[in-house]
Amino acid sequence: KPHPPRSSHGHAPKPWGPARGPALVVVMTSPFGRYRNAEAASAHLPPSSYLLASLKADCLNKPFAQRCHDLATVIEEFPAKELHTIFPWLVENIFGSLDGVILGWNLRCLQGRTNPTEYSIALDFLDPAGPMMKLVYKLQAEEYRYDFPVSYLPGPVKVSIQERILPECSLYHNKVQFPSSGGLGLNLVVNPFEYCMFYFAISLITQRNIPMSCHVSTSNSAYFVLVDRYLKWFLPIEGSVLPPPSSDPGGVPSPAPRSPAVPFTSYGMHPTSLLKRHIAHQPSVNADPASQEIWRSETLLQIFVEMWLHHYSLDMYQKMQSPHIKLEVLHYRLSMSSIHHSSPAQSSYQALHTYQELFKPTEEHVLVIRLLVKHLHAFSNSFKPEPVSPSAHSHTASPLAEFKRIVIPRFVQQKLYVFLQHCFGHWPLDASFRAVLEMWLSYLQPWRYAPEKPLLSTESQPRSVSEKWAPFIQENLLMYTKLFVGFLNRALRTDLVSPKNALMVFRVAKIFAQPNLAEMIQKGEQLFLETDLVVPPRQHRLFVSPSFGGSFLSSRTPNITDVSFKVKSHVYSLEGQDFQYKQMFGPEVRNLVLRLAQQICQAQQTAKSISDHSIEATASQSFLSWFRFGPSDLNGSYTGNDLDEIGQDNIKKTDEYLEKALEYLCQIFRVQLPLCSQESLFGMKHGIHKVHGYKVKTVLSTFSPFHNHCKLIGNIT
Repeated sequence: KPHPPRSSHGHAPKPWGPARGPALVVVMTSPFGRYRNAEAASAHLPPSSYLLASLKADCLNKPFAQRCHDLATVIEEFPAKELHTIFPWLVENIFGSLDGVILGWNLRCLQGRTNPTEYSIALDFLDPAGPMMKLVYKLQAEEYRYDFPVSYLPGPVKVSIQERILPECSLYHNKVQFPSSGGLGLNLVVNPFEYCMFYFAISLITQRNIPMSCHVSTSNSAYFVLVDRYLKWFLPIEGSVLPPPSSDPGGVPSPAPRSPAVPFTSYGMHPTSLLKRHIAHQPSVNADPASQEIWRSETLLQIFVEMWLHHYSLDMYQKMQSPHIKLEVLHYRLSMSSIHHSSPAQSSYQALHTYQELFKPTEEHVLVIRLLVKHLHAFSNSFKPEPVSPSAHSHTASPLAEFKRIVIPRFVQQKLYVFLQHCFGHWPLDASFRAVLEMWLSYLQPWRYAPEKPLLSTESQPRSVSEKWAPFIQENLLMYTKLFVGFLNRALRTDLVSPKNALMVFRVAKIFAQPNLAEMIQKGEQLFLETDLVVPPRQHRLFVSPSFGGSFLSSRTPNITDVSFKVKSHVYSLEGQDFQYKQMFGPEVRNLVLRLAQQICQAQQTAKSISDHSIEATASQSFLSWFRFGPSDLNGSYTGNDLDEIGQDNIKKTDEYLEKALEYLCQIFRVQLPLCSQESLFGMKHGIHKVHGYKVKTVLSTFSPFHNHCKLIGNIT
């Protein structure tokens, strides 16, 4: 729903109506025809309505290339007053409807190798410097507003707004509009840039009905390329964000005021937005260009993070609320109860407890998030601290430099951790988990995206992780330790004879075995477990979320107590004050590693047995089919790893991956290789192996065909 702009007197201008005085003559561009005279104009629709009707008709009658050319002409030549009316339709026509029914241009299936012409035209039109963004800036200059339904926001945000609890993200501040009497639903009143980016981001989540005939390479899709272009444009690694076109005065529209009749309880300690520091209360005509730069950068990132990562269950939603926030919510509900002489507190409680978001991310979704993570590491690592000098006491960093410094801990860390936990706990036990795994490993290695990349040694040994990354590791401790334990539990339930599963174990073991990484993780655990002997006098010992406090990447060298406090603040802000931490290098996790090592040895022996009897592969399949091991018997496990896919080459890969993974795990946890070998020999002596989710007892003392010497013991769940 479009909102009219505000006039210079602070009132909305009068709606379009019949002109008084000389008859209105509208000259249209050639693609849409021309009114011949005033009488003809009066007999037709208003110009903006006629323009919209013409564009809709063109969608049916003109080829894609011609439509984009005509749209670019219209955007260039028509005034904002008429473009304002077509903007919501155009956004939906391009990015699809919020419910996913209308696919729009179907950017996720549009690929250069299959549709090179349409692919190139779409990218040019939607480029950060293309016609669509010119339209956005044209409308932005006139301070138009549009309604975005709260019902299409991620579950936790939607529930909190419906509960009159304002989310901590500044993206939602001063934008919630409550319906008038008889109105339907809550809306966010957003500016054109926000409206366009909301639709672009949410199309990744809502459009699940892609035709099965569409074989897509995610990294080559128009959608993926546009995400990459937007990130590079608005979050530049080098230089500054390019300003909007000269037709835009460059101002930041003042947000629409929220209704004062319905109060909000904020579940954040106040605003995480950098705008409060740089552009608060500045009139748009005098806005600092640097503030405009950071506004667009921050808005884009917040929309991407909110739409792609802000999804989790009710239990997690409640656990993430601090005691301070829960107290605020309780006071608010009690006050509302006393005002209305009813029991809204009870209904609110029931609303929260009936909330459970059914969220199933796709592999494409995860790949896009990995692109975001990699770019944010490069963006953050491009921050160059100003040299300290006696005359620089009053100097403050530019908004973009400050944004680079705090972008990951303040905007991304918490939601990405919750998202990864959800994926580790709910993703199917198949090879598609590789996408989640690589996204997680990308986050764990910011040094891979640092501008200075030391060369490998002459012996091609992996380079040591520098001590400069110790603060990042310590203040992301759970990303390394708890998620590693989550991966161990997944690996113990997968078929390691499969090359794809063996590769995932190898990848994780290799990353964690980088020199000095395990030592820094262990140091972080020691800091967390350190007893607080002295309370720093400069701050109260309340563990708060990173988004509420200072930067994790401070150039100041803190004392040991301050570092310990930061690590504890990180852990408790993500898991709650009553969290019982499980040490990655403690005895319980060490036992899990030993179990995995034994399972790796068994998988190697099983792969060797299969290789030795590859001639009997067809017979072994017949044997398994005799037991009726169909897809339903595998409890939803990935059926693509069956014996028919295991040839000599894949068995060789499996053995190589598992051999190196075992070596790395023993190196990380200081487990002796002979111990693993003994456990493996014990298993081989008794002939117990795993074949695709089943315990199989093999008589290895003979060289008879494999299928004649197997005995089913039981299903492994």
